[in-house]
Amino acid sequence: MGAGRYAGVPDLAGSLAVAGSLLASPAAAIGAADRLFRQEALPAAQTEVEDAESPPVFTTPAPEELLPAATPEPQPEGAQEQAEPAPTPGPPPEGMGAVVSAHYEQGSGAAYIPCAAGTIKNCTSLSAAEVAEAAAGPLPFSIEVGSSEPQVLIMHTHATESYELEDLGWFDPEYTSRRTDTSLNMVAVGAAIAEELSAAGIVTLQDATLHDYPSYNGSYERSNATVRSYLEQYPSIKVVLDVHRDAIETDGARVKAVAEVEGKTAAQVMIICGADKNGNLPNFKQNLAFAAKWESAMESRYPGLTRPVLFDYRYYNQDLTTGSLLIEMGSHGNTLEEAVYSGHLVGKALAGLFTTGA
Repeated sequence: MGAGRYAGVPDLAGSLAVAGSLLASPAAAIGAADRLFRQEALPAAQTEVEDAESPPVFTTPAPEELLPAATPEPQPEGAQEQAEPAPTPGPPPEGMGAVVSAHYEQGSGAAYIPCAAGTIKNCTSLSAAEVAEAAAGPLPFSIEVGSSEPQVLIMHTHATESYELEDLGWFDPEYTSRRTDTSLNMVAVGAAIAEELSAAGIVTLQDATLHDYPSYNGSYERSNATVRSYLEQYPSIKVVLDVHRDAIETDGARVKAVAEVEGKTAAQVMIICGADKNGNLPNFKQNLAFAAKWESAMESRYPGLTRPVLFDYRYYNQDLTTGSLLIEMGSHGNTLEEAVYSGHLVGKALAGLFTTGA
């Protein structure tokens, strides 16, 4: 396996080139994607849901079975009550569903724990004091800026998760929001993060394996093996980021989580940090310290970009390093352009954290 490659997947440079062409000509990319819509979108049979430990932001576990394309996905835990919906556009065309915009605030109350500029939503039985103490800990690793050795791995357990291609205010219920084209799914978003880290002198690898295709079930087992392979070959890797997108719905409408950043619409992002459950995540406090500092770095630079860190009894292979986190880049109601833009913002904030400590 060469640097930035795994199981025959194009290397990081290739992924960045794809993302770069998308950013250079979004209109051309959208046109091409529309022509391929029926060929590239996954059929409904590809949208089955993982077991209870795997779905990133579902309020309740979904059954491990095939779901029809039009089946609404459950709300992310604790998000809906914090949303500030934007004005609803006109009614969608007949047969189409509505897409509504919402901005999620940092939250307040006993469950919400400040971490400098950001917030952690504590969904565990740990006390607020325990969570705050862990979050205040130092970064558990040291990033070697300028080193020729890889420091960060970006990968995608659900790589085929994708977005709307245009901001129309409605969606086609037959579109499953999943694509195998890596220029149109999570790989393009991860490439934007990797580009910013690499530009800051932080050697970053990106794995473009479609762990959720052709089978969705077992995605986390397959991505676990991928990460272990990278860590074995590149023991210099300190950070592993599993880049996803959320799926938020309300009353049959898809919600796009948005923030205005530097005059442009960005997809709001949410870090998910797992808590230990029966000894499966002994390093969770180190991951939480990293999550808190990254959250604060993003909010300090780009106020409103983040939703609160979700700290809950999740696994997501976060026992493999002391810098393992999952990040949700917008929702299936957001556009690809919004998500890629957020990828650059997220990457810049992370690079700043690693190079200057803020």
